[in-house]
Amino acid sequence: MKPTGAFEYLAIKSAKIAKGNPFMIMAIFSVVTAVVSAFLDNVTTVLLIAPVTLLICQALELDIVPFLIVEALASNIGGTATLIGDPPNIMIASKAQLDFMAFVYHLTPVIIVVLVAFIITIKLIFGKRLIVKEELRQRIMAMNENEAIKDRVLLKKCLVVLVITLIGFVMQGILHLEPATIGLFGASLLLLLSGIKDPQHILAEAEWATLFFFIGLFIIIGGVVHVGLIKWMSIKVLELTQGNLFGTTMIVLWFSAFASAFIDNIPYVATMNPLIIDMAKSLWPNLSGVQLLHHPDLMPMWWALSLGACLGGNGTAIGASANVVVVGMAAKMGHPISFKQFMLYGMPLMIESVIICMIYIWLRYYVFVF
Repeated sequence: MKPTGAFEYLAIKSAKIAKGNPFMIMAIFSVVTAVVSAFLDNVTTVLLIAPVTLLICQALELDIVPFLIVEALASNIGGTATLIGDPPNIMIASKAQLDFMAFVYHLTPVIIVVLVAFIITIKLIFGKRLIVKEELRQRIMAMNENEAIKDRVLLKKCLVVLVITLIGFVMQGILHLEPATIGLFGASLLLLLSGIKDPQHILAEAEWATLFFFIGLFIIIGGVVHVGLIKWMSIKVLELTQGNLFGTTMIVLWFSAFASAFIDNIPYVATMNPLIIDMAKSLWPNLSGVQLLHHPDLMPMWWALSLGACLGGNGTAIGASANVVVVGMAAKMGHPISFKQFMLYGMPLMIESVIICMIYIWLRYYVFVF
């Protein structure tokens, strides 16, 4: 979709819907970024939204830094809502044998609440600072979003295949297919339909470095599991909480959040997945397979790991890949974001979101149980 201009269209259209009001633009951009990040890679989303944000901020003569920070945070929030939104969720789904709709059913409701609270909070933080003259707002209204679309035929093909792929994800449980199989089918179908004779430049844009990073990481984790370190850690965690599963779940949630703020959440989740499975084996030694992985008392722990790891990335500039990309782009644009500046906004908003998730987990899985 990148060469079609669809994201530029979305950004300009959003700014015009906001009638050039700076905070409304920030809020709409946050929602757009979060929703798109739920279905596309976070890094891809911010890479496409950031340049248009610069265009809008230049037209309104506004500091772009708050907008970029907010968009990075929103991308991580939105990415938490679905199985395909963030790499940690894909890893958890694979290890715990969870399907696409399980993530929608258990995580999307709380992410909607987190996003609403996030927008209210950024209103309190930035609201009074985002004021512009009327003539500057008229610059936004004069923009023509239709001119941003560069290839309408390709865009239509992209949207059709995207819908087919999302239907495939929703029906994953019925189809009994891995998310990777559905994703690769969509990618292959679009390559065939696009009519591109030489796909090398498209294939070159795949995250090959990340893929090989995963390969190496899983080899290391396999070795760590084999020598017994993960089993030792799981026993220590259970000793700490004395087998109290609610206490263990809360430790997983908060530890994941703060660990992911300073360690990339991908290697962290790769380490935690086998740890949770070993804890489950210690608690229910007679169970195995799906019966063990989907034990009702274990499920809150999987969701706590997902929420903590994905939202915890908002704490610092190095907590998530989207944050690192945004900071790098800001520097290239001539608006550098320091580690301290990002953390000043990111950490309180991260803690707020984790508190909401803690209340949600407590109410949904330990009070009302639904």
